[in-house]
Amino acid sequence: MTSASRWARRSVPLALLLVWLGIGGTLGPYAGKLGEVSTNDQAAFLPRSAESTRALEAQKAFNRSETVPAIVVWTVADGRVTPQQQTEATRQLAALGGTEGVADAPSPALPSQDGEALQAVVPLEPDLGEDLPTVLRDVREAAERVPGTVVHIAGPAATQADLSDAFAGIDGLLLGVALGAVLLILLLVYRSVLLPFVIIISAVLALGLACAVVYALADQGVVRVDGQVQGILSILVIGAATDYALLLAARFREEVAARADRTEAAKAAVRRSFGAITASAATVALGLLALLVSDLTNNRALGPVGAIGIVCAVLSTLTFLPAVLVLLGKAAYWPAKPRQVDNGTEGHGIWTRVASKVDRAPRRIWVTTTLVLAALAAFSPALSSKGVPLDEIFVNEAPSVTAQETLGRHFPAGSGNPAVIIADADQAAKVTAAAEKTDGVASAGAVSRSGRPGGGDPLVVDGRVRIDATLEDAADSDAAKQTVQRLRDRLHTVPGAEALVGGYTAQQYDTQETAARDRTLIVPVVLAVILLILVMLLRSVLLPVLLVATVALNFLATLGVSALVFQHVFGFSGTDASVPLYGFVFLVALGVDYNIFLMSRVREEAVEHGARQGVLRGLTTTGGVITSAGVVLAATFAALIVIPLAFLAQIAFIVAFGVLLDTLVVRSLLVPALALDIGARAWWPSALSRADGPKG
Repeated sequence: MTSASRWARRSVPLALLLVWLGIGGTLGPYAGKLGEVSTNDQAAFLPRSAESTRALEAQKAFNRSETVPAIVVWTVADGRVTPQQQTEATRQLAALGGTEGVADAPSPALPSQDGEALQAVVPLEPDLGEDLPTVLRDVREAAERVPGTVVHIAGPAATQADLSDAFAGIDGLLLGVALGAVLLILLLVYRSVLLPFVIIISAVLALGLACAVVYALADQGVVRVDGQVQGILSILVIGAATDYALLLAARFREEVAARADRTEAAKAAVRRSFGAITASAATVALGLLALLVSDLTNNRALGPVGAIGIVCAVLSTLTFLPAVLVLLGKAAYWPAKPRQVDNGTEGHGIWTRVASKVDRAPRRIWVTTTLVLAALAAFSPALSSKGVPLDEIFVNEAPSVTAQETLGRHFPAGSGNPAVIIADADQAAKVTAAAEKTDGVASAGAVSRSGRPGGGDPLVVDGRVRIDATLEDAADSDAAKQTVQRLRDRLHTVPGAEALVGGYTAQQYDTQETAARDRTLIVPVVLAVILLILVMLLRSVLLPVLLVATVALNFLATLGVSALVFQHVFGFSGTDASVPLYGFVFLVALGVDYNIFLMSRVREEAVEHGARQGVLRGLTTTGGVITSAGVVLAATFAALIVIPLAFLAQIAFIVAFGVLLDTLVVRSLLVPALALDIGARAWWPSALSRADGPKG
């Protein structure tokens, strides 16, 4: 080959490399700018059709301006609060009126029934963003001028500040931990200097492109992004891009060892791994897009954002990575040298022994592994997903949690987070009386023109009034949610009232109920999508059904283990309502990837060598790369624990443990054993079903 022809063959890879470097240089910074278009205001992610959402919309008419309350609590070390302290507390907060960030005049400081504490509400402007901690600091400094008292700040504003603090530095910290873990694993497994860095760069370029697209869409209001979605996007893209890159790099190593022309080797590697990579990506992307049928805005937000990330991961893997491999050739694996080996059951170390054991007793292996997984799955109903109390939202100690506990010791536990009732003005007295008679309600009063409940004539807007009902139990407790149920049942029977019950507790209750309904709808949709993709890829019916059944069993087994670990090791009383659904989508969609990688190779080998040899050859040749991919993905999701939120810690455990269980047990033992025991019939109705008989 002449130097001119060699240059021509290198020009396309070089052009692709330059294009991606341009993308990285131009769009890479957007990975650190998503926080500019994200919101941690959970009111933006409520169920669309829930009663609490309709109540929130109706409530806006009664607010002179939309506010976020900060509840200031004063306590004294010994004795009771003095009248002088109460007066001074009111005076100090009153001085905050009109200052930057304070939306309205603070309420007077009111004493608790036991006389040992004071509380007041400071209404803050919404969407303060990075200014919220500064405004809360000003509130605290004013409150601390009351002699002889200890100050705590509770309420939605304090919780929002703690959430913002939890997500602070998410871009750099999370990405650094995830990439560091991936790089370390790749260096240890592949013992290559260049390849791990090439794969990392491929993943980072995919993330930069994904973040730029999401930033543009979020800036135009097409998608919503919060800290959780932002963190999951980073982990999802890094994990998926690395998995796909490992599969392609492993195939290129085989091809470049078998032929001298690195360009042809790259073409063959892309051609032979294209189906598996795109099918795997399709299962994840379509599984995420299934979240669009959810009634929870937060779920719908994650769907398209995650799908965009997966598409970018595939683009990077199938364009940037082959271009670099062509330019580097065998040097990509230095100091190791790609060697041509037989694709049979020899020369693959531990996976040769695994294949041999599965081949000797396939039925005993699949029955045993199925029973073990079923035993673990039996604990899955013990995983409570009814939501978590405020003191379990954060993994570490949070000031807002301590403040809420202090508030609950001296005032009705629902103080500061009342149930908000919007009703017909003509029935205000009846609605108020009915609310006060409801078990679990400490007090109820119509909001007056002064903005205070029970402080005078009710404020009437468009023939409606707002009634605040203070609950006896903490606003995030199961008891409070049951009170909301009773309150709705009672008020909905008041003739002509057309009452809507909203507020924080009602929002939590509606979110929980909606999440439960979403699971019954989305889970079958995701399974159907995965089954359809597997049928098209493998051109079989029975085998895809078995594969979907195995990943579903793996998910239930993971939930069973999670129920035990969360309760007895981590001390969680339950999970957020969305955790099982997120765990299902990620684990099932990502878990089936490894079965796709395995069985697409098995089918390729079976066409030439028959069904039985196809299984054995496929297992030995893909065993190492799939295991590496699983370990990398597990480590990537485990990086979510750097964000001190229980929700993400639980997602991290479910996906990381489930991926390892799927990689080491389901894909390595259960699926090959089933395929061997059933034999060629597993490929029905394709021509492979007549290739040879079942293993005896």
